[in-house]
Amino acid sequence: METTITRAVITVPAFFNDAQRAATKRAGELAGLTVERILAEPTAAALAYGLDKLEEQKKIAVYDLGGGTFDVSVLEMRDGVFQVLATAGDTQLGGDDVDRLLAQHVWESWAASAGTWFEQLPVEVRVRLVTAAEDAKKKLSSETRARIDLPFLWQQQSLSVELTREALEKIALPWVERTRAHCWRALTDAKLKPQDLDAVILVGGSTRIPLVQERVKKY
Repeated sequence: METTITRAVITVPAFFNDAQRAATKRAGELAGLTVERILAEPTAAALAYGLDKLEEQKKIAVYDLGGGTFDVSVLEMRDGVFQVLATAGDTQLGGDDVDRLLAQHVWESWAASAGTWFEQLPVEVRVRLVTAAEDAKKKLSSETRARIDLPFLWQQQSLSVELTREALEKIALPWVERTRAHCWRALTDAKLKPQDLDAVILVGGSTRIPLVQERVKKY
């Protein structure tokens, strides 16, 4: 049974300004939709987790680490509506960075004597490595070991490497630590301390990495 969609609520990053929100709404209208509302992504996440049932003045943080961007927002429930108290982040920080770092690690540990740096590889070889690294990263979120097998990757040689969660965490730690300053900035701008928060929501595929969850608890 087909359903025609004519109305939509569109979510946008919390740091979008009025012009960016208006442009997003216009894009939806050009697609033939009646845009009922433009909603900040942290608010949408809070609603998805059912936190709209929180009592008045309750405060939550939304830690959103996706493939290409990171942002953290502090919200407060006021008159039954979530208000964004503060937001911070980095539009150039995301899971894609770990995929590249992991792919580089795999290449350099496997082909140390090849005399070719990762960035010097043909694009198609790098794409295969990064894709395999991403798959291994996802597997290591639930398992402690993952194997990468790439037949005839380079000069008719096939790559076969086993990765451990420990190795991934060592590579990813500096990347995760880069989010800490943004967390503190958002809390400072909201004039809050960590203990003032009533809940923390983890959003985005990269937050499935156990190391990320561990560090957010620590922060």
